[in-house]
Amino acid sequence: MYLQVNGANTYCYTGGKAFDAAQPTVVFIHGVLNDHSVWILQSRYLAHHGWNVLAVDLPGHCKSGGEAPASVEAAADFIGALLDAAGVQRAALIGHSWGSLIALEAAARLKERVSHLVLVGTAFPMKVSPALIEASLNEPMKALTMVNVFSRSTLAAPPSALGPGTWVYGASMALGRRVLASNPKVNVFHRGFVACDTYANGEQAVAAITCPVLFLLGAQDQMTQPRAAQGLIQAAQAAGKTVRVEKLPVGHHQMTETPDATLFAIRDFLRSR
Repeated sequence: MYLQVNGANTYCYTGGKAFDAAQPTVVFIHGVLNDHSVWILQSRYLAHHGWNVLAVDLPGHCKSGGEAPASVEAAADFIGALLDAAGVQRAALIGHSWGSLIALEAAARLKERVSHLVLVGTAFPMKVSPALIEASLNEPMKALTMVNVFSRSTLAAPPSALGPGTWVYGASMALGRRVLASNPKVNVFHRGFVACDTYANGEQAVAAITCPVLFLLGAQDQMTQPRAAQGLIQAAQAAGKTVRVEKLPVGHHQMTETPDATLFAIRDFLRSR
C-alpha cells in the first residue's frame, strides 16, 4: 500500500490484507540498510490475526520516496505523519535497532497515540564504531560484510523466516546491497549509522512514554549487546513504566534467526493492556 506522507510516496506492507483503520494497528520500523521485508513473518501473521499492519519503508529507502532521515528525531516525526496519513488514531510501534530508537522517540512524542512499544535489538546510547562509520561512507561493501558478521549468530537458522535452512547471512547481504542501491543520491548506510550514533534523548524519551514497553534482546547480539540496553531498561523502571524484558538465544536479527519466538513474544505482549 502506498500513502502520501509529507508529500512523498511512502510504501507500507500490509501483510497481504486490506487496510482497515477501524482495526487496531501495528507499525513495524526497520533498521539501518533494511526495509519492510525484515518483518515478513511477524507482519504477515499479525495481519491475519486481527491487526492492521504498516511495515514501512522509511523515506529514501527502497519503495519509499522522500528525503532519508538524518536523525532519529526526524524519523520519529515521520512516524507521526504516517499515522496521520493512514487515518490511524492509535497504534503499537515495533522497531528494530535504529528503528527501535525511532519507535522510542515517536512514542515519547505521540504519547497516548501509542498503545504498545516493542524495542528489538535496542541499545542506548547506540554508539557505532568510528571505523564502521568511516567504512559505511567510503567502503560500504566492506562495512556491510562487517555488520553481517557481527549481527549473526548463525548462517542458516532452522527454521528461518523464509523457510528451513534459509541462508540468512546471504539474504541479509543481498538486502543491504539492494537498499543501498535504491537511493543513488544519499548513502543511507552512513546516514543511518550517524543517526544512531548521535541520538542522545533515549532516557528522557523512555520517561515520557505512556504505554507498556517490551525489550526484546538477543543474548548473542554483538551489534547492540544486551548490557547496552540496561540503562534504558532501568530508566523506564525508575519512571514507573510497565516493562517486560525477554532475551532470545540469537544475535542482532531476531526476526530472521528466531522468527517464531520473536513473533510469539510480540504477539503475547500486544495482547496485554
